[in-house]
Amino acid sequence: MSSKAIFFDRDDTLIHDSNYMYKIEQLNFIDGVFKTLKELQDRNYLLFIVTNQSGIGRGYFEEKDMHNFNNHMLGKLLEQGIKITDIAFCPHAPEDNCECRKPSPKMLNDLCKKYDIDKSQSYMVGDKNSDIKSGEKAGLKTFKVLGEKSIREILNQL
Repeated sequence: MSSKAIFFDRDDTLIHDSNYMYKIEQLNFIDGVFKTLKELQDRNYLLFIVTNQSGIGRGYFEEKDMHNFNNHMLGKLLEQGIKITDIAFCPHAPEDNCECRKPSPKMLNDLCKKYDIDKSQSYMVGDKNSDIKSGEKAGLKTFKVLGEKSIREILNQL
């Protein structure tokens, strides 16, 4: 049986972006994220993060730095009873013209296949047009957020 899921962009969707974040002290969740994610999880959605991390491709930080940051973030979410099923990331710079960077739907399609996700019941949530285009190309419903007010509005949309 297929599952329903919500795929979130990371920066400026779940956490405040302070430009190529990889240091743990930069982690700052957007207000309302914990409550929203917990409620979505309680509605039986699997939760995923799909993120472009071009800071790796640009040499600003290493992949291990991103994993360390993400693991710290996942720990903070778990403390709130929130489980992120998986994180997909693109480490490439835009000029690399890779196949995975959003707005490509590759990361979403790969996760949907791996976890048997029912796309007709699933969403992509992000703050940029590339997030929305990626979701649309993958056949998901989309929701564009613009800060804490929008993150809470997701609950009213589902």
